[in-house]
Amino acid sequence: MWAGRGCSSSTGTCSTSPVNQQPPPSMAEKPQIQLFVKASEDGESVGHCPFCQRLFMVLLLKGVPFTLTTVDVKRALDVLKDFAPGAQLPVLLYNGDPKTDTVNIEDFLEDRLAPPMFPSLGPQYKESRLAGNDIFHKFSTFIKNPVPAQDEALQRSLLRALLKLDEYLSAPLEYELACEPHLRTSQRRFLDGDQLTLADCNLLPKLNIVQIVCQHYRHFGIPKDLRGVWRYLNNASETKEFKYTCPNSEEIVQAYRSVVRSP
Repeated sequence: MWAGRGCSSSTGTCSTSPVNQQPPPSMAEKPQIQLFVKASEDGESVGHCPFCQRLFMVLLLKGVPFTLTTVDVKRALDVLKDFAPGAQLPVLLYNGDPKTDTVNIEDFLEDRLAPPMFPSLGPQYKESRLAGNDIFHKFSTFIKNPVPAQDEALQRSLLRALLKLDEYLSAPLEYELACEPHLRTSQRRFLDGDQLTLADCNLLPKLNIVQIVCQHYRHFGIPKDLRGVWRYLNNASETKEFKYTCPNSEEIVQAYRSVVRSP
């Protein structure tokens, strides 16, 4: 997947790595795409940012050649000053035209990198787009809670959200029942079927954070009896689009160190 480790700039502020994708033979002119994402503490690797990972996954799934540039936010936000001053990462350059805001960038890519040349990534079922959409908010409330007496109630709230996701992942979708009417438990790999979609690009980076941070700081991970959720995470870990875009676990732990209440 990687063409090679990106070389740091002379100031050590950013690192750029071209990502090898094989374009369709009929593609006359390839768009010039550069994705700017948050760098890790080393200033070069991909850092903790679920929104950056979301777009990184989208571009890999689209199969379009692009350049990934990691930006050290502590030292190098001026890298963006000439084309996206004041913008928050991630930022996309598409043929030199800057795009900001994760949702707007995702919509833009889905519109521009469309069939028949590129795959459509929109989920078939609207429920897939909404599945798990409250988990990250409830996780953030729980993990940042400053009042120990509220921990139990906030943990239960997070668990209910995870259970709701598990129920969706375990229930067969319409296309599964059309093939096997008596199927009781879904066999699909991801939210919307056996292929990753935009819904997965949004949810998977957040679920990964929930598992790592809760386990480290609260010794409470996603329960193993939520088999639908774990089937989903295990299937995702086998894909290059998720596996290669995940930041190092320690990077995620460190990102939350300043906001988590000490035991």
